[in-house]
Amino acid sequence: MSILIKNGQIITAEQDYIGDIFIEKDKISLIGTNLKMEADSVIDAKGKYIIPGGIDVHTHLDMPFGGTTSSDDFFTGTQAAAFGGTTSIIDFAIQAKGTRMRDGLDIWMKKAEGKAVIDYGFHMIITDLPKAHLEDMSEMVREGVTSFKLFMAYPNVLMVDDSTIFNALKHTAKTGALVCMHAENGNVIDQIVMQAVADGKTAPIYHALTRPTTAEGEAVNRAVALAELAGVPIYIVHLSCNDALEKIEEARDKGLPAFAETCVQYLFLSLDDMGKPGFEDAKLVFSPPLREKWNQGKLWAGLKKNSLQIVSTDHCPFRFKDQKQLGVESFTKIPNGGPGIENRMQLMFDGGVNEKRISLNRWVEITSTAPAKMFGMYPRKGAIAPGSDADIVIWDPNKELIISAKTHHMAVDYSMFEGKKIKGNAETVISSGEIIIQNEKFLGKAGRGNFIKRGTYGSAWS
Repeated sequence: MSILIKNGQIITAEQDYIGDIFIEKDKISLIGTNLKMEADSVIDAKGKYIIPGGIDVHTHLDMPFGGTTSSDDFFTGTQAAAFGGTTSIIDFAIQAKGTRMRDGLDIWMKKAEGKAVIDYGFHMIITDLPKAHLEDMSEMVREGVTSFKLFMAYPNVLMVDDSTIFNALKHTAKTGALVCMHAENGNVIDQIVMQAVADGKTAPIYHALTRPTTAEGEAVNRAVALAELAGVPIYIVHLSCNDALEKIEEARDKGLPAFAETCVQYLFLSLDDMGKPGFEDAKLVFSPPLREKWNQGKLWAGLKKNSLQIVSTDHCPFRFKDQKQLGVESFTKIPNGGPGIENRMQLMFDGGVNEKRISLNRWVEITSTAPAKMFGMYPRKGAIAPGSDADIVIWDPNKELIISAKTHHMAVDYSMFEGKKIKGNAETVISSGEIIIQNEKFLGKAGRGNFIKRGTYGSAWS
């Protein structure tokens, strides 16, 4: 299979030029101007942008949580991602307490096998790390699972103590792996939650009001300090507020390798979007929660000056009609998570590029190239260069659409961004040299996506 893309405006993290791209099998073979190659398919991309496929490094597909399971599996979730211009994801495999990491990886490999439409990798969530199991981390790295997530939140479920975090961090110094941290002070939040419930404050909005920004800032500060003690980098997931961002900026000003992502929900939604009648606010229950609107400007500024390196989604959808309803009596029972995997590239283009908050190059960088570099996939992914994977999106900057649950492809009955008008969308999506989305039609098939055996952090930064 060969594809020739002609006359497009090629946008990478560093470049912006008019050119042609010739794809053979699953790789980019040649880039030039006025290419005259025989190809099975020729696409005229005049007036369109050609970008490396988006990479979402924070998703939770088919994940058990809160007495239910996230509603997108590896077929519906990756198909929705593809419609939005994302061609690779990194999901989270979970090590159940008392088990080996290999057991968790095997379970998640089976979840993806035969279903994933696009390429996928895994982070490993560590819930149990006796010294005898430190070798599990080395084994995961050899398997291409080169990042590990630990939680400072959710006591008695996912949270680990500081000594476990420190031991995991120290071990990454030996392997080159990267620790990803959910940074909220879970013990303090639990006390605030218990008091709220005792006071009869059980509506969904109290999920947000019982998880203050100070608790996130404190945990980020502690995570950075532990990483500094261990002498290794740290990556903060789903950073939501200025209190936390300031801690990252302080660390980076000291020259520490402290990195962080934010998510589209924190850039486009706030506490102003809550306070709806009835149970509607449950649709916006996730952790960290939505913050006061003024934080958005700080996050956008952080993205512009590279205090924040990546935008992901933390995609973890639960249907409103039957799954979110588990918490109708108390916000403590609402499954945490929301849908966003399909809208990330659209929102960042419309709200970032069109609104002149970021450049075209920065849009590509924070949604594709930086994720590939941070998580050991560059230049195979996140690049448009000879030899790179032919994961390419032809983007129509003038396509107008309205985000709605009526038209999205995620297996969830609501959209967090319902009714939002945007301009710019993926027109053609190519994954490993195969056209899987064209003119709003799905042309791929379940199971065509491949596991990404990733390199270690820093391989692309040196």
